[in-house]
Amino acid sequence: MARALYIHWPFCLKKCPYCDFNSHVRDGVDHALWQREMIADMRREADIAGGAPLSSIFFGGGTPSLMPPTLVAALLAEAERLWGFAPGIEITLEANPSSVEAANFAALAKAGVNRVSLGVQALDDRALRFLGRLHGVDEALAALAIAQTHFTRVSFDLIYARPGQSMADWEAELTRALSFGTDHLSLYQLTIEAGTRFATLVREGAFAPLADDPAADLFTLTRAITAARGMPAYEVSNHARKGQESRHNLTYWRYQDYAGIGPGAHGRRGGVATTRHKKPENWLSAVATQGDGIADARALSASEQAAEAMLMGLRLAEGVDVAGLAARFGFAEADLVDPAKAALYTQQGLMQQAEGRIIVTEPGMLVLNSLIAELVPAALVA
Repeated sequence: MARALYIHWPFCLKKCPYCDFNSHVRDGVDHALWQREMIADMRREADIAGGAPLSSIFFGGGTPSLMPPTLVAALLAEAERLWGFAPGIEITLEANPSSVEAANFAALAKAGVNRVSLGVQALDDRALRFLGRLHGVDEALAALAIAQTHFTRVSFDLIYARPGQSMADWEAELTRALSFGTDHLSLYQLTIEAGTRFATLVREGAFAPLADDPAADLFTLTRAITAARGMPAYEVSNHARKGQESRHNLTYWRYQDYAGIGPGAHGRRGGVATTRHKKPENWLSAVATQGDGIADARALSASEQAAEAMLMGLRLAEGVDVAGLAARFGFAEADLVDPAKAALYTQQGLMQQAEGRIIVTEPGMLVLNSLIAELVPAALVA
C-alpha cells in the first residue's frame, strides 16, 4: 500500500488567537539549517519505515508558504529519492492568501506542488480582523486567483459559527465562496480551544461563542448548500466535487499508514505511533543528537488501533467497513460496535447499516461525538 508523508513547517508570522496547532513565531529562520535537518529526519524515517512509493505529500503548519520554494523543492526531491512517487501523486501545501506568499506560487508549482490549501478563513474584513488574520478579503481573493492559474487543484478554508453570525450572513458568504470555482472547501466551525488567546478572551468575558443550537443550524445549512452545489461533505468539515477529495487526509480518516516529519508531526506506521518534538529548538537538538526528531514511538495495541480507526472512519460520508476492520485487527464485529446501540440508532435514523458497513446519516452528524461515544464499546477505547 502506498504511503503518505506529512511535513510540518512550524513557523508563522503571527499566532492566530483561535489556533492550537504547533506553530511558533521567530525573528529569523536559518533555512539552510532547517533544510539539512528536515532531510536528516526524513532519511531516518525512511530507514525505519520503508514502504511503497508515496501517494501523497502534505506540507502543513505553521505556514508552509513561508518556506522558500528552493527548500520545498529540496524536500520533494529527497522524498522521491527515498520512497519514489506513485503515479499521479498529490502534493499539497498550506498557504496564507497574502500577496507576498502568492508571489511564490509559480515557483512552488515548479517545485512540484500541485495542490494548495489557502487559509482564507472569512470573506468579511471585520471577521478577518476578529480572527487575527493579517490579510484582507481583496488580498485573499487576488491570491486565490493567482493560485488557480498555477496549481491543478485549489482548496480554501473558511471559519463559520462566529459570534453573532446569522443564517443569512453565512448563507451569503458561503454562496460567494462557492462562486469562485474551486473543487474543494474546508468549512470549520469556530471552536474555542484550551490554551489559545480566544480561550482567555472568552474567560474574561470579551466575547461569547455562538450557542450550540444556532451553530447546529449553521452546520445543517452548510451541508445543504454545498450538497445542492455538487460539493457535498465527504467528511464532517470537508466538501468536494467527486474525485477532488483530499487524498492525503483520506489516508488519516481511513486509518492507513503515513510518515510524519518536522516539529510536532505525528505518524502511524506498522502499528507504531510516532510523535516528534514540538518546540522547534528541541526538535533541532533531537535531530542533531539522535538523528531524528522523534520524542516518542509507541507500539499500539490492536484495541487502540481499532478504536482509532473507528473514531476516524465514522467522520466520513462513506462510513466505516466494520467487517474489514474486525478482520484487520482480529476482533469480532460486536467488539467494535455495540450491536444493541447500533440497532437503536439505526431505527432512530442516526445511522445506516449495510454489508458490514456503518454510515452516519445527516441527523447523526449533528450529534456525531455523542454517537461515537455510544457506538464504540468503552472496553475498546479504554
